[in-house]
Amino acid sequence: MQTVKLANTQTVQARFAHPTRNVVGIGITPGMKIADFGSGSGAYTLAIAEALCGSGHVYAIDVQRDLLRKTKNEAARRGYKNVEVIWGDLEYAGAAKIADGVLDMVLISNLLFQINEKDAVVREAFRILKIAGRLVIIDWSDSFGGIGPQEVDVVTKENAESLANSNGFGLVREFPTGSHHYGLIFRRK
Repeated sequence: MQTVKLANTQTVQARFAHPTRNVVGIGITPGMKIADFGSGSGAYTLAIAEALCGSGHVYAIDVQRDLLRKTKNEAARRGYKNVEVIWGDLEYAGAAKIADGVLDMVLISNLLFQINEKDAVVREAFRILKIAGRLVIIDWSDSFGGIGPQEVDVVTKENAESLANSNGFGLVREFPTGSHHYGLIFRRK
């Protein structure tokens, strides 16, 4: 959990999306093959690798090579042999560099508000997921005065659901992710 310093110097725990807790909530089981789209700092990638208990595979996919290098180094430091980093711009078809229909799950966390081609990213998830594979979307529920995205960039829960539905996914359930985010789990049709 992120610590926020208040003006009166009190410290509080802010309830932001928490990768380890959220990974438990999305139902990862050992042996799964999972992609973390827009993996960023690797927090979700590493939490997924741990949840896989040394089996399965997690692909960290991002456009920022420095962050991918850090994720790879941290995975090696922790002894995770089931982490693979892939450089790719997910706004383009085939950018994940993973074969069609082979993954059990794709996680898209805090990415949709940052990109222009949202449909392309969700279509890429559809392409690499098995039939009945799961798409997990975690994103900011609003703009919070300098924390998170600008108001104009927020992808609401309703817009995320519409985006997934229009690209071949059906909503399975919503799950709690923290007070400033929403979490949605979809199944590929």
